Amino acid sequence: MSDLRKIIIDDQEVEVDGAMTLIQACEVAGIEIPRFCYHERLSIAGNCRMCLVEVVGGPPKPAASCAMQVRDLRPGPEGQPPVVKTNSPMVKKAREGVMEFLLINHPLDCPICDQGGECDLQDQAMAYGVDFSRFREAKRAVEDLDLGPLVETHMTRCISCTRCVRFTTEVAGITQMGQTGRGEDAEITSYLGETLDSNLQGNIIDLCPVGALVSKPYAFTARPWELTKTETIDVMDALGSNIRVDTKGREVMRILPRNHDGVNEEWISDKTRFVWDGLRRQRLDKPYIRENGKLRPASWGEALGAAAVAMKDKKVAGLVGDLTSVEAAFALKQLVEGQCGSVECRTDGAKLPAGNRSAYVGTAAIEDVDVADKILLIGTNPRLEAPVLNARIRKAWSQGADVVMVGEAVDLTYDYEHMGTDRAALAHVAGLDMSELKDKNCIAIVGQGALTGEDGAAVLATVQGICEKSGGKMLVLHTAAGRVGAMDAGCVFEGGISAALEGADVVYNLGADEIEIASGPFVIYQGSHGDRGAHRADIILPGAAYTEEQGLFVNTEGRPQLALRAGHPPGEAKENWAILRALSGEMGSALPYDSLAQLRQALVAEVPHLAQVDDVPENAWTAVPAGKLDKGVLQSAVGDFYLTNPVARASQLMAELSANAKVRQSEPVAAE
Repeated sequence: MSDLRKIIIDDQEVEVDGAMTLIQACEVAGIEIPRFCYHERLSIAGNCRMCLVEVVGGPPKPAASCAMQVRDLRPGPEGQPPVVKTNSPMVKKAREGVMEFLLINHPLDCPICDQGGECDLQDQAMAYGVDFSRFREAKRAVEDLDLGPLVETHMTRCISCTRCVRFTTEVAGITQMGQTGRGEDAEITSYLGETLDSNLQGNIIDLCPVGALVSKPYAFTARPWELTKTETIDVMDALGSNIRVDTKGREVMRILPRNHDGVNEEWISDKTRFVWDGLRRQRLDKPYIRENGKLRPASWGEALGAAAVAMKDKKVAGLVGDLTSVEAAFALKQLVEGQCGSVECRTDGAKLPAGNRSAYVGTAAIEDVDVADKILLIGTNPRLEAPVLNARIRKAWSQGADVVMVGEAVDLTYDYEHMGTDRAALAHVAGLDMSELKDKNCIAIVGQGALTGEDGAAVLATVQGICEKSGGKMLVLHTAAGRVGAMDAGCVFEGGISAALEGADVVYNLGADEIEIASGPFVIYQGSHGDRGAHRADIILPGAAYTEEQGLFVNTEGRPQLALRAGHPPGEAKENWAILRALSGEMGSALPYDSLAQLRQALVAEVPHLAQVDDVPENAWTAVPAGKLDKGVLQSAVGDFYLTNPVARASQLMAELSANAKVRQSEPVAAE
């Protein structure tokens, strides 16, 4: 039950929940309170004292609005609502005093600081700073920490807000950072000089309100006012995190998170944030044709003509890659099926049933994890497959949810009950009595590793049976950003990828770089990077990367989201749907659209729910026919978090992080 209280803030009466803090109540009233340590997704520290307000009738001193609840305020002498002032002379003097203390030791680094132009301390100093200092002693200096190749530290700038400590401990679930010392000797440090071991560590760069923690790869490359900002969608995993891509000219300079409570809150994984250097390297920027075993550059007309000749009256198999937008997958399906060929998007061999959305997406939304009482993980390691989702599961666990795991025992940053590693353990869980769970919120999260075996359909049917017995919801955790959208568009072939490739004369490979195509068929590769697919290709058609074209992507919960173009493809590379449209014209059977808008109209006519951008459609529950479970371990689909797709494999930084992770796993700790 809500406990509504009336409160007067700056002569404005508002009614808020008594459990709210004063800083939240002020936001409801539309009044912004300055803050450095307070963050709505972290625990309350109350140590920067910038958010001081005056409570009329309370103690004769300012109160920290982030740490005082509305229900703690006393009413007036005749029962009037409590009065809070945020702009009185007492408040102004107190905030100016706090700012003077903060600037005592803060260095004059603004001209060379990467935070300059988007710094909370600069903004608040404009409002509450003074143009002189009463401090005559020497400024203190602090040694910088080595937190690894991602986060650069300038600890002399630190104002001890402890946001980074609270984030790494509470959200990322690692214990490497803390604060030591007291008074002027207090400093944020890392335990025994360790580097950070988390796939979410880059978020402390955004959280830091000063320039103490900045991005190491981005350091000294651009200023915020030079950048063009584009709001788009991430494709490094299937979560569909909302991101902002900042470009300078043609180059992507950095990638930042956008807030979306239903998907990624305001966090992104390190791969999402730092993969941008992979967008510059190993790029395909002109068409190629293989002659005498060697690839030679060609013109678009020559390459498309050669591809059209190769495909004419042949058995064609189309493969849809992991990073492909729905529009490109749909265009490929229409092109190949017009040639009586087959198209397949389940390139990892996952036994996802065509047409049954409740089985290949599930019935749960990502937000359901927040309120879950019991979470069952099957054949998945969410810390590697979707680190931001893993942080959400950790949040549910910290609020009392029970986590149960069937699969390989790994460190997920939270405790769980491990039921076993193999399919026999899954069968055992399915046979348990679940009557007491009917009144609870339960969710089963099944990974692609559990669905890629020969008995993938049987595993899926078993998980559905568990959900039916417990009254819970199911979420299929995909690893490929383009998979759900391609499934929605119908890019599936009876019998899966092996049946699609069997007897094919020509393979049209649309960015599928995770599989080896055996020698024999003629291969046309369309993609953005010179990865595995391009090495096997007989004709290469250079396409756009995910930041270089508009496209729909459907995330792992089935939410269609629109990715916008932040830059243009390099050289002669073109947008993916446009290449397929041009090729269809070359073959004499032009696809019936000449623009992306017309393509989307055709797509929505066939798959209506794709028009509901940012909505999660409800999926009617349809059970998969039961099958026999094999023996064997349920393994995660992701072995190396940093090298899962062509963009990541082209990145020097991702290669360094992957090597560091291997060393960290192999080296024994000193106490062992």
